[in-house]
Amino acid sequence: MINQNMIISGSFGLDHLELVGREAPEPGHGEVLVRVEAVSLNRRDVLLAQGVYNPKQKLPIVPCSDGAGTIAALGPGCTRFSIGDRVVIHMFPGWLAGEPDRDKLATGLGGPGGDGTLRQLMVIREDSVVALPQSISIEAAATLPCAALTAWSAIVENGNTRAGDSVLIQGTGGVSLFALQFAKMCGAHVVATTSSAAKAERLKALGADAVVNYRTEHNWASMARDLAGGRIDLIVDVGGAETLDAGLRVIRPGGTIALVGVLSGAKAEINLPLALMRQVRLQGVTCGPRESLEAMLRAIALHGIDPVIDSRFPLAEARNAFVRMAESAHVGKIIVLPH
Repeated sequence: MINQNMIISGSFGLDHLELVGREAPEPGHGEVLVRVEAVSLNRRDVLLAQGVYNPKQKLPIVPCSDGAGTIAALGPGCTRFSIGDRVVIHMFPGWLAGEPDRDKLATGLGGPGGDGTLRQLMVIREDSVVALPQSISIEAAATLPCAALTAWSAIVENGNTRAGDSVLIQGTGGVSLFALQFAKMCGAHVVATTSSAAKAERLKALGADAVVNYRTEHNWASMARDLAGGRIDLIVDVGGAETLDAGLRVIRPGGTIALVGVLSGAKAEINLPLALMRQVRLQGVTCGPRESLEAMLRAIALHGIDPVIDSRFPLAEARNAFVRMAESAHVGKIIVLPH
């Protein structure tokens, strides 16, 4: 059986994404073969293809960390699943529980841990896939391992968001929209920033209590604080270089900034006394362990949270999906369908 894989070939660049056929893999002891039915893109995947995420990454490599599908075969010793079971793939196969460490983070799919999910069939450890609740579709599940779990960690596990808290989110990317939905699930007041009136309406439809256009409002951070009633408890920062200092100026004393992205740059100049004297907590967030993925799935199944899907592409047109994300033309998640 031929297994179609989208790979980054011998050089970096979106033009070097190439569809190649390989022999279908066979699961070994403690491994399962997953028929990958949906994959979602993250900014990390585009940066990897462009050579920005890790310029020393060995090529060729199958990109992407997020995927879901069905169990196609079981290796010896597998007892948790049956053929045909619906599963979602955990982004860090070696991070099952507890705090991260170098070894756990080195297992990230579509990066340091090797080939990712953008293929029709993949072998992975049985303990690194999670059964899907019946109410969550495979397509929806494919959007969850990176963006949703990052948002869950920022809002629920690290942010400890409670009813009545005020949360500021930035933009309409996957992490931001999930953060909005999880914050509302917790009963928070949510202020969002965006760059257009059309995106503002989309944010309000998803439950944002107020929206600020950061392109037209020079003092967008101060306006966001005013709209939050003068108090912001948690900021989910996806911008990095151009947003972190502004966030430090408006977060409440003792508040938390969850740093989840660096879309505007990786190096920032910040006013350190703002953090020091006001005891602001700066919390880096990188997804989470399998146990957090399982907890998030239970919450999504209970509360009925639906991922925002921007667009869908067949595997043969995956390059166009990468281009759409690179151009920031999307609102929500971009899906690739390998079958």
